[in-house]
Amino acid sequence: MGVVTNFLFSLPLWLLAIVLNAWLIGFGLAGLWVFRRYVVPRMRLRYDDAYFGAVAVQSTMLLYGLVAALTAVGVWQKYSQSADVVSGEATSIASLWRDLGGYPQPQRDAMREILRDYTQQVIHEAWPMQREGLIPSAGVEWMDRLQAQLFAFEPVTESQKIIHAQTLSAFNALVQQRRQRLDALQGGLPSVMWYALLPGAMVCLVLCFFFRVNSGRFQATLIVGLAGSLAMLLFLIVALDRPFRGDLGISADSYQLVYEHHMKE
Repeated sequence: MGVVTNFLFSLPLWLLAIVLNAWLIGFGLAGLWVFRRYVVPRMRLRYDDAYFGAVAVQSTMLLYGLVAALTAVGVWQKYSQSADVVSGEATSIASLWRDLGGYPQPQRDAMREILRDYTQQVIHEAWPMQREGLIPSAGVEWMDRLQAQLFAFEPVTESQKIIHAQTLSAFNALVQQRRQRLDALQGGLPSVMWYALLPGAMVCLVLCFFFRVNSGRFQATLIVGLAGSLAMLLFLIVALDRPFRGDLGISADSYQLVYEHHMKE
């Protein structure tokens, strides 16, 4: 299942929608043809059988819909939380930049230069890697260099002590937000959920094949509508499950805005 999900995550959104719809609609139409031609006529279903089948389909669709809906809500909440983490990290960078302005020279320019380089690294190096599902690690070096500069500074006056304490607090907030962003890269639905979602959509379609409907076109139309609805629900879950990947991935605009407003020379 991991190979399938990785393939889906690597697709552009427009192609992902086409693949999911083609898969479920194609499966639905092909399966309906086979069942109407070879399976259903041999089963000699009666009215009571159809009634029981309707109850079974309704129950299955209800359970699947509940699982899929809760999953969609969960991945959307995770996407929103990841966006908040990105905004928080960018805000921490801006706050730290302003706090560093209270340091004497040459420490001020040296530490601001490190923070500027870190921001550029996030925008131009880390974000493209995140788009590909990779975890960037170069930012650790910049954080260690900035930490060494901060720990080496010895405040003399009372105002420097206050500024230094505030700067250390802002630095710790930045490190925490960065760690949360990297943790979000490693998240995602567990494999067992995909075993329930992807094959589950096919099971819902298969159960609908057992109904004996006089008009094959009418039944095929209903199958296409059901398959398309299931495909778009899966499309929503796949698109939001990886907050930093694909066309819908969270952008680095917050960092770019901080760089343009505070750091650009």
